[in-house]
Amino acid sequence: MGTRERILAATTEMIREGAERLSVRAVAARAGIGASTLRHYFPTQRDLLNASLTATYDEAMPDERIRDTTVPPRERLRECLQRLLEPFGGPDAARDVWLSIFEAFAGPDATPEARAGYEVLEDQAARRVGAWLAILEEEGVLAPGDTRRRTQLLLTVVDGLSIARALPRRTTHLEDEAATLARTVDAVFDVPFPARATP
Repeated sequence: MGTRERILAATTEMIREGAERLSVRAVAARAGIGASTLRHYFPTQRDLLNASLTATYDEAMPDERIRDTTVPPRERLRECLQRLLEPFGGPDAARDVWLSIFEAFAGPDATPEARAGYEVLEDQAARRVGAWLAILEEEGVLAPGDTRRRTQLLLTVVDGLSIARALPRRTTHLEDEAATLARTVDAVFDVPFPARATP
């Protein structure tokens, strides 16, 4: 493992352990390097946090399924979107996850750094979904179009479904959720999203 990877691994471990503050000295000590070496790779604390959140997101959301051409393209995209909901789990887990997300990123005690961290996670989600759409376009199974608008539609639906998981619901909620995702994927494939002309 190279120095950069060791730094990211140390940062990720500390995040998972619930470290309230990721000081340069603490991360450097965990990685077994000096603070100046860490600063060489990540000049600011924000650079370090952004890179570690990106690495964590990439590890949690691998892309292999979207490339499996033995599965129909709509089903591949639906399954990938379904994976975005996995961290929310069942009703009790979903409520706990949403409470922790709100408290960490949007609650009254959320710091500007925490809010900026949430923006990184949002950017990573959009990057990942946009990459899935680009793969399908390259295969020729999805008509070229405005990837940003398609991504926004898909993530808006996923956000809504993740909130719905935390609320009281009917016994058919999983079937309803799958049907909603399938209809949204159909919209991405069937409704024209003309690419915007560049000025």
